[in-house]
Formats: sequence, structure tokens, C-alpha cells
Amino acid sequence: MANASGIFTPTVPTVRRRFSPSIGIYRSGFWFSEGASRRIVCSSSTQGAENASLSESRVSRLVSKGCKLVGCGSAVPNLLISNDDLSKIVDTNDEWISVRTGIRNRRILSQKDSLTALAVEAAKKALEMAKVDPEEVDLVLMCTSTPEDLFGSAPQIQKALGCKNNPLAYDITAACSGFVLGLVSAACHIRGGGFKNVLVIGADALSRYVDWTDRGSCILFGDAAGAVLVQGKEKDDACDSEEDGLFAFDLHSDGGGQRHLNAGMKEKETDHEIGTNGSLLGQLPKGSSYSCIQMNGKEVFRFAVRVVPQSIELALEKAGLTGSSIDWLLLHQANQRILDAVATRLQLPSERVISNLANYGNTSAASIPLALDEAVRSGKVKPGHTIATAGFGAGLTWGSAIIRWG
Repeated sequence: MANASGIFTPTVPTVRRRFSPSIGIYRSGFWFSEGASRRIVCSSSTQGAENASLSESRVSRLVSKGCKLVGCGSAVPNLLISNDDLSKIVDTNDEWISVRTGIRNRRILSQKDSLTALAVEAAKKALEMAKVDPEEVDLVLMCTSTPEDLFGSAPQIQKALGCKNNPLAYDITAACSGFVLGLVSAACHIRGGGFKNVLVIGADALSRYVDWTDRGSCILFGDAAGAVLVQGKEKDDACDSEEDGLFAFDLHSDGGGQRHLNAGMKEKETDHEIGTNGSLLGQLPKGSSYSCIQMNGKEVFRFAVRVVPQSIELALEKAGLTGSSIDWLLLHQANQRILDAVATRLQLPSERVISNLANYGNTSAASIPLALDEAVRSGKVKPGHTIATAGFGAGLTWGSAIIRWG
């Protein structure tokens, strides 16, 4: 949407509104309500002896699940492109880029590299940390906007991992918000569907859609993959999940902002060859591909610094927590000035903000799990720490989640 000045203004609910559940799942007589109480409420709607004969194990799978983040991993390409390297192909320099973005280096997939292989490597590391075998995985969620197959990359990752039980695997496309949506989806599958081990992968190769002559966009993006293993945990009280690793979340989208950040389809110049029957010429679609990333950086910046802190505040309110409860702020790594502005709004000191933007640039859906993995393996993030995380970007989409590591 645009106001009289033409500035993009997405509709964002006020923090002061009364909380209403973010999501509900009704299945086999159980209602899950995500909110400040973080409880699974048992319904009495199931009637009859046949329904009452549900096995105890199946009932347990449906209602006695909390979820915890128990493993993480990441992988980046070998090719490193510095700001000085970019200054040789576009009119820019290290100071201009670093002052405006905080980025100094980024990793780029070379022509022989595969995004799927990066995702598999990150997933394997997450499984190793969690001490979970691939055959124990119940679901693979691949959060990406740059799959290497039009029909999605998740099944290929499932195959490469050696998941012998053919678990469900599918892609989630939400660009830089994708990983947060993946975490929420994993929790819903665990709490409402009885899944045990859900692998959430964020991986993108936006370098493949960058105009390398556009200094406003080519300086921003890098390629990477990160993964987290979300695991269902049994509870002593079948209707209680007070120790969940996902406390609350807040998700939004506004298609009105798509004009500020997109990579739309474009038709190829040549028509299909239809042989001697030319009656369909001009009617059948031409071959198509995606254009390079088009971005209005100023509007995206204004959008992010406005909606991200509001979303985090809403998620905290739903969780019954305050900003002082946060051990770490982990945002999508898009621009250091955005990270600083959000931290200031939430009154969080810079030492509690996780940032690896300088080394990798904007890696889209991979940025949050990549930064989390480095923070966990360095000992910065420890079991029991509370993290406020948020993604924002193309769509436009944005969302936040309050999570606990370990």
C-alpha cells in the first residue's frame, strides 16, 4: 500500500491489541492453541467406544509433544568475493559498501557447485550434533526461493541424506522469511501431527539472480545453507508443554510491497516452434525464466526497521515475556543498520545481537540458521538461552519467533 507520499506502508497490527491465537490445529479431538499459555488443550468431542480405543501411544504422539531445537549445521561455498573484488567490476569500493551495509565478504557458488549439496552438508551436521540418524527423520522442510528444480529440492535432499523410510519432504518459498516459517511449520507438524524429528533447512543461491553490473544489489547477496533439527519431546503431563523450544510467533505478509523487492518472470525472445501448424502462434506462452533481483533499497530498509521490532514485540507479548527476557537477538542478516535499528528499538545492547553479516552478506533463508550455527559452535549461544529471531523480505513477508536453544 502507498500513502500520499508514495512510501510503502504495510498494515501492521498494534502491539496493544488483545492477543488472539496465531494458529489452531484440530485433529483427532485435540485443539492446539499457540499463545501465552503455550498449552495443548484436550477436547472432549471424541465420543464412542471405537474412538476411545485409540492406542495410548497414538494419543501420546498427538498431544504430549513439546518441541526443542537440538542440532544445527551450516555450509558455505569455497569461492570468497570481497568488496575489493567487486570494485573491479562495478563502480564501488570497500568503504562505500561496508559503511552502508556492514558487508565485507560474501561466498558465491561457482558454476560447478550445487545448492542442494550445500543443504545436504548443513543437514548432516545438524543430525550429527543432535545424534539422530537420517532414517529417524520424519520430515524435511527446505526453505528456499532458489531451488535447483522447478518442482522443489527437498526430496533430493531427503534422498541424499539416506532417509530410508521415505519421509515427507517439501519446499517452503518465502525468501528471507522462509526459515522462520519453517520453524513454525516444524512445530505445527510435531504438536499437531505427531512427528518426532523435523529437519528445517534454509538455503539460497541468490547470486544466480543478481545483476553483476548493478552496484546497488550485487554487493548485498551471498550463498549458503543452514539447518536445524527440531525434535518432539514427550511430556509427563499430556496436556502441558511448558518447556517448548518455540514459545510464540508472529507472521505476516503484504503483497502490496512486492514492487519494492522481486524477481519476476520474463519471456524469452524466441517463440516456440510448432512445426507446420501455425494456428497457435501468438497464443501459446513463450519460454520463460526469472529476471534478476529488482530492489528499492530505501523502501525495503524503511519497511524492515518499522515492522520487525513490532513483530518481535507481538511475539514476546504472546509468550508472556519482555525484552529483558531475551538472551540474543538473531535477525535475518540483510544490513547491519537494520540490525542496529531493531536492537535500539527493543533496547537491547549490541553485545546481545548476533551478526555475521560482514563475512557472508545477505544469504536469504540461510542467514538465520547460518548465524545460529556459528554462535552455537563458538559457545556464544548455550542450552537454555532465549532467542528472539525474525525474518523479513520478498513478498513482502515478515515474521518473528521466540525460541529457546537446546
